[in-house]
Amino acid sequence: MPNRRILSLWFPRFGAERVMRAERGVLEGPLGIVAEQANAQVITSLNLAASVAGVQMGQPVRDAFAMCAGLITRARNTPAEVAFLAALRRWAGKFSPWVAEESPEGLMIDLTGCAHLFGGEAALLGVIEADCADMGLSLQAGIADTLGAAWALARYAGQAAESTRSGDAISQEARATRARAVKRRHWTRGEAAPPMNVTPDRTTNNFARIAPPGQCYGALAPLPVAALRLEGDTATQLNRLGLRRIEDLLGQPRAGLARRFGKGLVLRLDQAMGSAPEPVAPARPAHRFAVRLTLPEPIGLKDDLLAGIDRLLSRLCAQLQDKGRGVRTLRLEAHRIDQSAEVITVGLARPAQDPARIRPLLELKLDQIDAGFGIDMLRIEVVQSEPVHARTKAGHLQAGRAASERLAGNTALDDLIGRLGARVGLEAITRRHPASSHIPEKTAQVLAAAWSEPAREVWPVPQNPRPMLLWPPEVVLAPDNPMVPAGFRWRRQSWDLALATGPERIAPEWWLDDPNWRSGVRDYWVVTTLQGERLWLYYGHGGTMSPGWFCQGSFA
Repeated sequence: MPNRRILSLWFPRFGAERVMRAERGVLEGPLGIVAEQANAQVITSLNLAASVAGVQMGQPVRDAFAMCAGLITRARNTPAEVAFLAALRRWAGKFSPWVAEESPEGLMIDLTGCAHLFGGEAALLGVIEADCADMGLSLQAGIADTLGAAWALARYAGQAAESTRSGDAISQEARATRARAVKRRHWTRGEAAPPMNVTPDRTTNNFARIAPPGQCYGALAPLPVAALRLEGDTATQLNRLGLRRIEDLLGQPRAGLARRFGKGLVLRLDQAMGSAPEPVAPARPAHRFAVRLTLPEPIGLKDDLLAGIDRLLSRLCAQLQDKGRGVRTLRLEAHRIDQSAEVITVGLARPAQDPARIRPLLELKLDQIDAGFGIDMLRIEVVQSEPVHARTKAGHLQAGRAASERLAGNTALDDLIGRLGARVGLEAITRRHPASSHIPEKTAQVLAAAWSEPAREVWPVPQNPRPMLLWPPEVVLAPDNPMVPAGFRWRRQSWDLALATGPERIAPEWWLDDPNWRSGVRDYWVVTTLQGERLWLYYGHGGTMSPGWFCQGSFA
């Protein structure tokens, strides 16, 4: 079996160069990507021009403008960076099928058995560097036997291990110590490390670092300890103790390192040297389901469209059944002969893989398609899908009955929700579930019917009646008195009291700051008026607001 070879790709200017690609031809000059960290705006990514101007990563924005007055800033768009990194992962798939994302700005590729297809590792790196140069991306790469070693070479190869303590400079040592220190090897005094097998990148200013097979120790020994992907301030603590290079750690007792710095340090050492496994886990490919039908002659009649849809749905549902998926959102594209397309989208209340359940929803929206001079191609794509699991009978009698109904295909309610959703939108169809709260307007939570199951909890029965209709409290013009007024004015009408039942005192949830309940304790009354209305009135005792009467519901 060939030796395992891992390639690490690091894009040090990832965020800035993504923006430059998006605004190519418009954005020129120094660029900095800004994000909020610890309540401060800091620089998270720079292009080459900004680095030459003296701007540094992690620098506050105001300090960056002081260094470079012409700096252009853009807010960091994390979702766009995630999507761009996923696109780069798909591009890297042509070099090896095992590609994993190293968030937020790197890729890991398992090159085992693949490099010879490109003429060797050096030639492969040349191809990658040329592609990145064409894409306008800066690149640093490293190849080694382990993932940790490749990661370290891509980011730290050629860097000397420097001290963070001013008293460690050789010029500050005693005369006798300095005389003996001259005899030491130059790289043990904090100077540049001995040259490694470094292949220069002739297309950019980056470096491609290649560690020969079986030489992880020699490649990593002169690198700083930060190359081990340590967490927190572990690297700073090691530096203060004089352990600045990886070879300094390899000569220390493992038990002492684990006791002082935790098992994470020892694990990173083992992973870098190959003693502990660390595989490259590629991202699972997204499920994509789409079918199309090219027509020999343009069509425009509804019956012809339905005939084409029937042929497409049978193929699409076969793909869904093979993968154990069900469609939730579906898009139909009708491409006309004038190079335009009509698109309709439908949603289902439950994942489906049966053409008989999907076809009626598409048929309801076919009237929205303008065939124009004719349609020569139909395409159906699954926008959103979900797994469909086989259900078995289990539990008590009611659960078994529900399971048998689902297995028997009793989906009348779901089909009804889907049909109504095709007309008014699935988000407009809701259902209520009971909620644990004594606040009247919070006793139920509203959920989308298409993405929720019917409530199985028992609805709590309040001791006092609740109105059928509830609305936000409305001001009632009445005397400022906790006693129910004999007459009041509400909604520009005068009302006379016939009967009042109450009060029911409800206190606000003190652990929540609800703006609607800053009126403090409320005394609710069921008020029957001479005009025939039964209203739900309450008197707010003040709190942080003025006391008074309000109307919140009606017993319709």
